[in-house]
Amino acid sequence: MKEYRLPLIMFAIFEIVAVTLWLTKDNLFYLFNFSYIGLSISLGVLLFIKKYKYARRIVQLLVGLYMLIYLGLICQENMQIEGFWYYLFTGVFEAATIHYAVAKIFGPLIFGRGWCGYACWTAMVLDFLPYKEPKEPRRNLGWIRYITFAASLIFVSTLFLAKVGHIEHIMFWSFVVGNIVYYGIGIALAFAFKDNRAFCKYICPITVFLKPMSYFSLIRIKCDKEKCISCGKCKRVCPMNVDVTDNSRKRENGTECILCMECVKNCPKNAL
Repeated sequence: MKEYRLPLIMFAIFEIVAVTLWLTKDNLFYLFNFSYIGLSISLGVLLFIKKYKYARRIVQLLVGLYMLIYLGLICQENMQIEGFWYYLFTGVFEAATIHYAVAKIFGPLIFGRGWCGYACWTAMVLDFLPYKEPKEPRRNLGWIRYITFAASLIFVSTLFLAKVGHIEHIMFWSFVVGNIVYYGIGIALAFAFKDNRAFCKYICPITVFLKPMSYFSLIRIKCDKEKCISCGKCKRVCPMNVDVTDNSRKRENGTECILCMECVKNCPKNAL
């Protein structure tokens, strides 16, 4: 039963959130929503334990497509950062604000940037591109994420300050257009930098929330120094350039780890 402990813990965490929101918000949707996401993530963890090659990809598709197609396009909820600002300014703890609180603000205290590895619908597409292992050194372009973060805040703030009508309609179309732009830029950067995750490293505004909280994450990749032979393979296969051989919280790119487990799968000595 020991190998099933992590998937059970992950499911329990999401189920607690699901039941709590269902009872406090008196809305059955939250029970379905977070139970589905928790079950999908737990399934992926279980498949990984069973050494299924595409375990993470299955979770990405189950969660990413659900949020993109069902919540975003069918239910017309803007789950991008603009939707978070929108609900925050209206003073409503619903949809995007709950999503951000669970997955991107407080959740990372437990599972770090697991959102980026298992649920992001932008990365879901980018991870199918050919540059799964970065071919070039990481660039000093992370400051761009703060510009996109500020731009999203200014965009929504302007709509409220100008008292623009039908903001809900604008939010939906900003979700559609925003995703098209994200995919376009993400794919272009992947081929330009030979790195599938270039968008995540340099452009994505969500990382402004994720990075500081991920520093304190309970679930982390750790290295058994007695088994490690310093072959460097874990660093080569890491899509986020994290030095997982360093167990300190100040390790190189430590807040960038997306728990993709590529380092774990490729370690020749099972030291991770």
